[in-house]
Amino acid sequence: MADEQALDEVVTFTSDLIRIDTTNRGGGDCRERPAAEYAAARLTEAVLEPTLLERTKGRTNVVARFEGTDPSADALLVHGHLDVVPAQADEWSVHPFSGEIRDGVVWGRGAVDMKNMDAMILAVVRAWAREGVRPRRDVVIAFTADEEASAEDGSGFLADRHAALFEGCTEGISESGAFTVHDGTGRQLYPLSAGERGTGWMKLTARGRAAHGSQPNRENAVTRLAAAVTRIGAHEWPVRLTPTVRAALTELAALYGLDADLDDVDGLMEKLGPAARLVEATVRNSANPTMLAAGYKVNVIPGEAVAYVDGRYLPGFEDEFRATMDRLTGPDVDWEFHHHEVALQSPVDSPTYARMRAAVEEFAPEGHVVPYCMPGGTDAKQFSRLGITGYGFSPLRLPEGYDYGAMFHGVDERVPIEALHFGVRVLDRFLRTA
Repeated sequence: MADEQALDEVVTFTSDLIRIDTTNRGGGDCRERPAAEYAAARLTEAVLEPTLLERTKGRTNVVARFEGTDPSADALLVHGHLDVVPAQADEWSVHPFSGEIRDGVVWGRGAVDMKNMDAMILAVVRAWAREGVRPRRDVVIAFTADEEASAEDGSGFLADRHAALFEGCTEGISESGAFTVHDGTGRQLYPLSAGERGTGWMKLTARGRAAHGSQPNRENAVTRLAAAVTRIGAHEWPVRLTPTVRAALTELAALYGLDADLDDVDGLMEKLGPAARLVEATVRNSANPTMLAAGYKVNVIPGEAVAYVDGRYLPGFEDEFRATMDRLTGPDVDWEFHHHEVALQSPVDSPTYARMRAAVEEFAPEGHVVPYCMPGGTDAKQFSRLGITGYGFSPLRLPEGYDYGAMFHGVDERVPIEALHFGVRVLDRFLRTA
């Protein structure tokens, strides 16, 4: 089991990493190198040999391999990203890059997404080095850049240009799984991720006839765009169940003593109450208009208008998503993917999934582990190009009233110290047996 030093280090490392500002504003505006050098130094102290890799100067990734005892076993990838989304300091109770430790909580941008997990990984492998522990299978550790934007300087670059570093890896774990969800009735759920919706960020372009604003114009690009955006925003997407979500609904229904009527998913979710939040975003494709741009003067009808839409599609339903967008945009509006990544589906009956479940249950026997599909995406999408099956497993035991989902990209992001200690113990337990 992870020693007391590991429990102290995970808190220190989380705070230290938060204090290194790795804000990713998109468009290449980020510098992860100081955080990468910090992580590499901690790995070197654990007698590992980390490699630092950059596609773009300052956009640094770290990769190291901890050799296992069974050279014939498949390797396991354990990865976390170093960049964070922007934070507006005047909106926060503490400075978002202070890494302040107060009242048993570590505060700051990245406390949950996902410098906490980065710190857990460092704490665990350093504990192994002190104890002389070696896992059964090789564990490849990757700290990546650019996850909060395109991943082109991070996991995409690593997968495309440095595949040899991940030789033998067949499975991987990263963020957003094995965290506590309190359902309001005393039950504690631990969703363990085995899938992700695909990313389909779209650019819509409507073209028309530019003219004076005082004249009738049936070829108004703004009107055409507005109509398409309205159709997209109002569209009711049909229920589509993937194997992971089907398993989640079946297990939740059994837990709550309900009939798992998968022909009436909306009715079943109503009966599940707060627990339905674990599946409600992943029983359908979705498309949400988010940005609009048109015109340059109030009395000029522009010849072009542009909108952006955040689209997400379930594993196996990308073709349906594309066909629906063709229909909703109509003949007067063109659309294209502004950013496009695959949907992922991982088995929930694999030995690795069973070992993750067992590790959580050992330290949270009062909890109920359930399958989970992430509504968004992670670096697992890029690593899937290498044939690596991805799971979300960054364990945290959280107190009632702590809204895990609200911490992601939210104001006053923070993580309890006890949650970090739980995470280190569970991660250590899983990796030793994986």
